Amino acid sequence: MPVFFIVIFSVYFSGNLYVFYRGWQAISGLPIGLKITLAILYWLAMLSFLLLIKRDGSIPATLGHYLHQVGTGWLVFTLYMVICLLVIDFLKLFHLQYAYSFFIAFGLVACVLIYGFIHYKHPKITQLDIHIDKPIDSPDKQLKVVAVSDVHIGYGTDKPALKKYVDLINAQQPDLILIAGDLIDNSIAPLRQQRLDEELSQLKAPLGIYMAAGNHEYISDMQGSIDFLANTPIHLLQDSAVTLPNRLQIIGRDDRSNSRRLPVSELMQKANSEWPSILLDHQPMELEKTAAAGVDLQISGHTHAGQVWPITLVTKRMFELSYGYLKKGNSHFYTSSGLSLWGPPFRICSSSEMVVFNLTFK
Repeated sequence: MPVFFIVIFSVYFSGNLYVFYRGWQAISGLPIGLKITLAILYWLAMLSFLLLIKRDGSIPATLGHYLHQVGTGWLVFTLYMVICLLVIDFLKLFHLQYAYSFFIAFGLVACVLIYGFIHYKHPKITQLDIHIDKPIDSPDKQLKVVAVSDVHIGYGTDKPALKKYVDLINAQQPDLILIAGDLIDNSIAPLRQQRLDEELSQLKAPLGIYMAAGNHEYISDMQGSIDFLANTPIHLLQDSAVTLPNRLQIIGRDDRSNSRRLPVSELMQKANSEWPSILLDHQPMELEKTAAAGVDLQISGHTHAGQVWPITLVTKRMFELSYGYLKKGNSHFYTSSGLSLWGPPFRICSSSEMVVFNLTFK
């Protein structure tokens, strides 16, 4: 794992060196004092994300939030600037040169990132009607379920952002709220600093709020995540299930981070096959096995639908269902793009979303 991060950082540093060199050429006519100031700001922005490695709460929450925005956002800025400048250099081979090409690239990237930031800040509400051919013990045979994933609360999704998400969820007046993992980002410390449990405690659903663990609950420290959630109305299901008063069964499968987690077939042996079941499984893997086990509806997240182009193309290759709805036999599957996101605060060729399932039953 350290070798992996060394390789990634080396590529990131090389990309920044290339952009810096081209930028330094572009501002060659400026006074030396201004050039040095811009150079210092450039490398501070490039290195700012390294301060987030400290996850002990020693960074004030507000400072941590802005460091997170700049530091992780710089990753996408670097990627897009490198792509634009390489295209410009390629065109030079055909004697196609443009004045102020660096500034044109910078302006184009800035416009794309501004769009991506605004788009991220306005999650869409996806409505999905699903019929499950099994009965529940309820007169109207209908249920409104709000499902979210990948909220990543912490330095990225801070208290004001979380409050907006909670209000958005409550405005749907759901019967049931489900969270398909990665509620927490990378550390428990900023959650305690900002008292984010206060906002989560405002979630309202008469049938309850249930959650499965994601890989980031493990990254943050699983026991710390469990202790934090104990102060909220959220019920964490780790390879366990609960049967609601209307006989709907909610099953939470532990994340793949736990190599000893139970297979879906074993989890479903504990369920009543005549009653409807919803499985929360953070990472949408091995859908055939889930369908064979008799799950009626699986809700996942994790992929973020790629979050930003060109990663959107990668996730489509990695997962059978990187985003959206799929039906296999009698089993329904939905992979959410996530209510918030990890890292860079941009949505480019993807959208943040909250999913409202309008369920009907036999």
